[in-house]
Amino acid sequence: MSDDLRARLVTAGVELVAERGSGALSLREIARRAGVSHGAPRRWFPTHRDLLAAIARVGYERLSARLAAREPHGEPRADLLALGRSYLGFSRDERGMFELMFRHELLRGNQQDVRAASRPLFRVLIDLLGPGRPDADKVAAAFWANLHGIAQLGMWGSLEVIGTNADALLHTAIDAYLEH
Repeated sequence: MSDDLRARLVTAGVELVAERGSGALSLREIARRAGVSHGAPRRWFPTHRDLLAAIARVGYERLSARLAAREPHGEPRADLLALGRSYLGFSRDERGMFELMFRHELLRGNQQDVRAASRPLFRVLIDLLGPGRPDADKVAAAFWANLHGIAQLGMWGSLEVIGTNADALLHTAIDAYLEH
């Protein structure tokens, strides 16, 4: 068993979640796609949850890369809008991965340290929302929660029911956080 097999299992899971969503990530299907027996993943991932967490880490890496690729404007409102649109775009473009990344059981109690993979995203928010503020971590967490809520409501189709869209809510959220 090599690191190559570990990578093949994670890649198979990433492909599967992209094609069929997070609900399709059975241990058997991932193993089948990787071309190994259904028991082989256990040598690298003691539990199914550990394998899912390794797949979710890829999502955090992709989201981090997407946010890092945005051009800084040097103006807080424009920078937050670009970040927010990148985040919301990721939730639309990689819906299955987005759902997987935020499953609470994957954020703790595994050997993949998914929480560590989410910290760079949080750091970006702190840098944009609260440089020098003593409550920067709280403000960043509140904004992330707001942004994540907008993404989730958009994925569920709930925004249309209340007669708005993600971009309008994003503008409102940014204005509220920058005014305080």
